[in-house]
Amino acid sequence: MSGKYLFLDFDGVLHPTTHGSVLFSNAHLLAEAFLRHQCNIVISSSWRFHVDLEEIKLRLPDAIQPHIIGVTGKAYIGQYARYHEIVGYLHDRDKHFAEWKALDDSWIEFPEGCDNLIRCNPNTGITDQEVKLLIDWLK
Repeated sequence: MSGKYLFLDFDGVLHPTTHGSVLFSNAHLLAEAFLRHQCNIVISSSWRFHVDLEEIKLRLPDAIQPHIIGVTGKAYIGQYARYHEIVGYLHDRDKHFAEWKALDDSWIEFPEGCDNLIRCNPNTGITDQEVKLLIDWLK
């Protein structure tokens, strides 16, 4: 397994946040990327507070499931919350210098210009454009 980490959000990434969207409707795009390229996946979505990790895995395509190694910890209260949750996760595991990316739709959860963020449009979720950025990083 690669020493790289992908921090994965769900709402606005694996499905659009628009009313009536089908949950995980774009997950197949991420699965296609993982057919040839792998890394560790950590769930950073707020779903981690309401859904057990094993149940989360079952909602995702088979190609992704084996790469999910955990979830980020408790919620960070303050500016750039998602970023601090991710950095805290890596710090707690002595992975301070690990390569990581976050697939997320919320740019306000990250410092301005954060190179680790692959931002998705919440109205569409992940598209081929974000998948290409992810694959380029995984190569």
